[in-house]
Amino acid sequence: MTYQLEEKFKMFALNSNQKLAKEMADLLGCKLGKSSVSKFSDGEIQIHIEESVRGSEVYVVQSTSNPVNETILELLIMIDALKRASASRINVVIPYFGYARQDRKARSREPITAKLVANLLEAAGATRVITMDLHTAATQGFFEIPVEHLIGVPIISQYFMDKKLEEVVIVAPHGGSIGRARKMANLLDAPLALIDKRDVEEVHVIGNVEGKNAIIIDDLIDTGATITAAAKAIAKAGAKTVYAGCTHAVLTGEAVYKIEASPIKELVVTNTIDYPKEKESKKVTTISVAQLLVEAIDRVHNEKAVSPLFE
Repeated sequence: MTYQLEEKFKMFALNSNQKLAKEMADLLGCKLGKSSVSKFSDGEIQIHIEESVRGSEVYVVQSTSNPVNETILELLIMIDALKRASASRINVVIPYFGYARQDRKARSREPITAKLVANLLEAAGATRVITMDLHTAATQGFFEIPVEHLIGVPIISQYFMDKKLEEVVIVAPHGGSIGRARKMANLLDAPLALIDKRDVEEVHVIGNVEGKNAIIIDDLIDTGATITAAAKAIAKAGAKTVYAGCTHAVLTGEAVYKIEASPIKELVVTNTIDYPKEKESKKVTTISVAQLLVEAIDRVHNEKAVSPLFE
């Protein structure tokens, strides 16, 4: 597909996910803008934009993943540099939005850090955010600028459709993932099940998984504890095969080891996070979200409706 880009269109990539940014640039048929990120001896971040952006519509690609605080600060400094260089619009493409899980006060005297990050992006000068699978969709309301909130379920669902599995059941690993699981169940025309986890020892499956190909779906996998506990409960309940999928492969600590030791046959993730080689596993399959993000950029750039992409 050929995309129509105006002369003033520019796209830059910071350090967190340059592979994805390069893939997006190739699909768009453009070159990534020239910029450099360096550090002073004390660790302060310095950014230099090495070409004119005056009057340009700019897209900056940066997943705010590990090291989260550093990648967020890189993005904020880049936005400020673009604003001071007279870019006309500064669109930030954040495939993985760090701090999205801190979206409410779960206890007294806790911050709502997702809102703080939204405030910082706006204060720095961002004019639009394009992101994927926020932990809760309501986080969009933290912004006073437009937010295009894309979802990974259709891409992951298509992967499993292509496998032509029979007797499929979709499993939500916790209550917060029911909406996501229901969407996948609708796309695959499959029944729905739910994991009811009271504590570490007491995990129950609500719904019939016996003899079925079970697919656990969530927005992210961090330590791997939730997804592997769900997989063990599903296998114990008689599932034929256990698969899993998520948009964001955070995979901290011993997550990969837990997944490899679990009943999960295959975990399907997307490349919103560029995880290092030491976290690669034969059980983990990575699929790309570049095409979806490029479609969103094209629609924003050419002032077309983005809403068809939400489905």
